[in-house]
Order: sequence, then structure tokens, then C-alpha cells
Amino acid sequence: MLNVVILNGGRGASTIIPALISRQRLHVTSIVNAYDDGKSTGAIRRFFGMLGPSDIRKVQELMLPKDDPEHENYVTLFQYRFPLDCNREDILEQLKLFLDSESMELMGIHLNNIRVREKLKSFLAAFLTGLNTIEKARQEQFDFADCSIMNCLYAGAFLASNRNIEQATISIDRLFQLRGTVLPTSIEDKKLVAQRENGEILYSEAEIVELRSNVRVEQIYLLDQSLDRSTFEILDNNEKRSYLERHHCYVGVSPGVRRALQQADIIIYSAGTQHSSLYPTYMSAGLAESISDNHSALKVFITNIGADYETPSYKASDYILGAYRYLNLSDKRNYSMEELFDVIFINQSHFKDDETYVDYDEEGFHNISIESLIDVFESEDSPGKHNGTKVVKTILDLYEDKHF
Repeated sequence: MLNVVILNGGRGASTIIPALISRQRLHVTSIVNAYDDGKSTGAIRRFFGMLGPSDIRKVQELMLPKDDPEHENYVTLFQYRFPLDCNREDILEQLKLFLDSESMELMGIHLNNIRVREKLKSFLAAFLTGLNTIEKARQEQFDFADCSIMNCLYAGAFLASNRNIEQATISIDRLFQLRGTVLPTSIEDKKLVAQRENGEILYSEAEIVELRSNVRVEQIYLLDQSLDRSTFEILDNNEKRSYLERHHCYVGVSPGVRRALQQADIIIYSAGTQHSSLYPTYMSAGLAESISDNHSALKVFITNIGADYETPSYKASDYILGAYRYLNLSDKRNYSMEELFDVIFINQSHFKDDETYVDYDEEGFHNISIESLIDVFESEDSPGKHNGTKVVKTILDLYEDKHF
């Protein structure tokens, strides 16, 4: 059994993770940051004082066992959102009906497995009890409109796990007997913000994702508290930068992440959105150290196929250099590229006419000593996405060449 650890966001590894878990002799651990604060995830975070489960949930959905007779029902559960025009009292009544009766349906989703049903009831009970207390304290009602029901169940699992997001994640993993493990990068509840090169502040993870611009993000930061926009905008750009640097929190990786990296045979840096998904993970204290200390693991970096809205002008070298920069931000010493990477995968195909592709820029690699593997890694069936089967086969072939 080979231990494979992949550093990814919610969607960037959507073709690679299924290809990994389809292999019989691999144990896959996905490491995901939980700083998402958009939409219903942001509301869950504000009310319950927890990290965001959104990207964790998306990866866990990929790992639901397809041979489970309940697979379709579980996928429906993971994807279910309360209607935009929902009535709060109706929602609460339906949730309590599932909780207090012998009903096998949660919001119309049939759940035949008694073990799963009873555990979900315990998470839902913790959620509703906690919500009642929090709403009274905040004198504010939680808005269920367009909220993921799994986010609510995650909040319940979080409360039932002594407010530990890693333990809550493991509880969900075990409950659905996933074909892999998902771990949050850290268990510390911090707020993600960024500053662009022109000084513009992006006040949340949601703004980093949604406010698109050709001006590059200069730096991301993790803060204890959200910024007060009205008072912060009074400052000039240098004052803003100085404040963010002083208040940036150096967050450590969770114990589970450290163990997974120490035991890994293969470590994969997935493609994905950089500033909201991947860089916050890379700059976690202890991450680079754990990767560097694992001398036997094959370490593969996968560049994006298409230009991401967070990085519209990035070339292939920008991705590896950006990752290297953030990996060296939080630990006590600077690591060489050779300690963190063995090979870089760069796609060379262009199957979509309307896609802005990330191209190999030879001049950008003049000072990069890591081996570059340039090949057709794009899926012909889903242009713009990685061919997960080919990526995984290439990685395993490289591993065998290295160790055998």
C-alpha cells in the first residue's frame, strides 16, 4: 500500500483524486485549507466560530464509495442546498421531524443506512441546539437560504468534536466510509485577506475569489479578526501593508497533516486556484519542514492547464515560483527547491479554442533546477481539465523508476 498525499483545493483535483482512489493499492490523503468564507459557508463560520467546511465537503464527495448502494443518495445529500426562497420555520420543522421521528428522509433525501442516519441525527441535534444558543446570544437569526445542508451537519459535527475541525472531518470520513482521507491544513480559525500590487485590499476569501482583476495579488495574510473596511480604507497603501504584516498569523499545520506528510510515499501539489486555495496551505508553519524531512517521497508539482481568474497572466514558471515562495514564508529556514519538488508536470496541449492556456515559458525556467515533464496532460473528453488517469499513471511510473 502506497501513501499518497495531495495538496489541493475544492475543485482543482476533481479529475486527479477520482483517478487516485480508483487504484487498489493507494491510500489517498487530501489536504485542504478551510478559510472559505463565501455564501452559506461564511454564515456558518460567523455563527459557529469555525473554519469553513465547503472545500472539505467537495473533496469528500469525490471520495464517496461508488459501490455503496446508497451512493446516489449520499451525493444528493452532499450537494443539497436549501432553496433561495425557503421559509425558515418550514426548514426547522422538517429538520426536527427527521430528528424526532422514525423518518428515513432528511429534506426528501432517503437514507436507508441506520448507522449513517443515527449519526447524522446526532450531528443535527448538536447543530440545532448550538444554533438556538448562538441566535439568542447574537440576537440574530441564521439565514438558511441557499445554505448547504452538509455545512449545517458539519457545524454539528464540529460542536460534537469539542470544536475541533480535524476531528469533525475524520468523523464524516468514517461515517461515509470514504475511499480516502480529507484533512484540513490547520485547526486554527483565521481570516484570509489579500493585497494586490496596486494596493487594493481584498477583505475576505470570497473577495479573492470573486473580485477578478488583471492586477496581480501581491501577498495574502491570515488574521485573527476580519478587517473593518470603513476604518481600514482611511490608511494609505503602505500603512495597510504594514498593518497586515504586523498582524499576520503564522498558523501551524494540524497534527494529522504532519503525520500524513511524514508517512507519504508520494506528495502531489495539485493544480487549482492559488491565492484562495493553495497558497494558504503552503504557507502553514511546519508544512515545508514535513515535506523536506521526507527524503524518500516522490514530490510532484502540477501546473494549471488554463489561466485561473486569480492568476490570469501566470506562465508555468510563475506557478512553481509562487508555490516555492509561500512554502518558505512560515518556517525558520529557507528550503531549496530540490528539498520540496522532484518534478514539474506542464501541459502542452490546447484542445479548447476559447481557453487561455498556461504555457511553458522556457526563459522562466533558466534558474529552476527541477526536472520539467512537458506532455499532453489535458483531457480530450473534458478540455481544460487534467486527464486524471494519465496524470496518475505518469506519477506511479515515476515512483517505480525512483524506487525500483
